[in-house]
Amino acid sequence: MIQARNVSKTYARGVQALRDVSLSVEKGEFVFLTGPSGAGKSTLLRLLLCQERPSSGELVVAGRQLASLSPREVQDYRRTVGFVFQDFKLVPRRTIYENVAMVLRATGTPEHVERRRTMQVLQGVGLQHRVASFPLELSGGEQQRVAVARALVNNPVLVFADEPTGNLDPDLALDIMNLFREMNARGTTVVIATHDRELIRRVGRRTVALDRGHLLDGAATA
Repeated sequence: MIQARNVSKTYARGVQALRDVSLSVEKGEFVFLTGPSGAGKSTLLRLLLCQERPSSGELVVAGRQLASLSPREVQDYRRTVGFVFQDFKLVPRRTIYENVAMVLRATGTPEHVERRRTMQVLQGVGLQHRVASFPLELSGGEQQRVAVARALVNNPVLVFADEPTGNLDPDLALDIMNLFREMNARGTTVVIATHDRELIRRVGRRTVALDRGHLLDGAATA
């Protein structure tokens, strides 16, 4: 599913965020990216989402060479993936239903399909009763559930998440992780960046560690 070969990313003034990273993620895997702040986790996710391009090396996802995609091909690629942000990135003046459904509206999904799929994913995260609410009327945990629903509504083959539980208490964080485990059990490949070692231990999935842009360990952990 994901093949990174000798990927490096250098920013202005020679700041190296990633250094010669080689990594393989198989279809249907659940993988944690871990490491301290500044390790390169978010940079790698931005490259995987085509928000940035590597300075060198090769990044292939589902057979696509990401660095060579045209702007139109990037949009097509993003329709096959979901992304969950730490700060939710919900639109405050739109209802919960609208925040999730906007992903489908952007792709021209018929209205009856939009409604069915939106209600399905909101039910899946336990928020079908909050469809008419606005983000600021929800708790932090509920807002993160909306963000997860939005990432799932287009049935992605791959989901990325950047510190999705960073603002939540341990019990809520585990609830969110259970949602990711459920989507993974249905066949979705999941890659989550987090520095929360205790959460990783409780969930028990393969862990890949980064430190100052270097890949330290790609072995599986229990």
